[in-house]
Amino acid sequence: MDRSEQNEREINGGGNSASDGKKDLVRLVKSSGSIIDVVNAARVSFGKEIKHIENKDRQLIRYLWKNHHTSPFRHIHFTFHIKAPIFVLRQWMKHQVGCSWNEISGRYVQFEPKFFCPDQWRTKPDKYVKQGSGQPFYDDENEIISRQYKLLVEKCYELYNEFIELGVCKEQARIILPLSLVSECYWTCSFQAVLHFLNQRLDSHSQVEIREYALKVKSLLMDLDGVGEMIKIIDEI
Repeated sequence: MDRSEQNEREINGGGNSASDGKKDLVRLVKSSGSIIDVVNAARVSFGKEIKHIENKDRQLIRYLWKNHHTSPFRHIHFTFHIKAPIFVLRQWMKHQVGCSWNEISGRYVQFEPKFFCPDQWRTKPDKYVKQGSGQPFYDDENEIISRQYKLLVEKCYELYNEFIELGVCKEQARIILPLSLVSECYWTCSFQAVLHFLNQRLDSHSQVEIREYALKVKSLLMDLDGVGEMIKIIDEI
């Protein structure tokens, strides 16, 4: 089997992340607003208000998004509780417009030994590509890399605890921990903001690990009456 064949089969396996059955890694805490709020926010320009959704309202949703009239979509909000490795959250937190973030602080708490470990390590991309991944490593290579990685992570956490026992403050002791440490946060965002996030992070060029979280976010929204319907309308544009 060459690397391209292995990539075809395994590239979608990201590791201990949002799509591996651990449902608590992304949790929808609450939502406010509905498809009716989006339609009414748009129709108020003409002094109109609806109580029930009709086909013409669905056509309006399509028209609004297609023509970049996005302010009505900011009348719906969601709050998510997220547990993700720091390197994923650092990409995620680049999404700031229409968002509010609050994260657990290593100044206040002593971190637990929770670290992301990929099921499949990927090679670096072609020399002309400045970011992203190439093909997955073969199984024997992958096993060697994983073994070395786990040894290093365990050592980092061991030293972290030793520093704290020696009296080093938590806000300094934490600097030895790797970006694979699993952090947690609350993310509150408008519907427009989450649609932008999904557009960016479900793209095939995004990193696999954050793409899996984006898929989980989308699946949670698809279960919401009206919101899932709007996402389907937008996906068809």
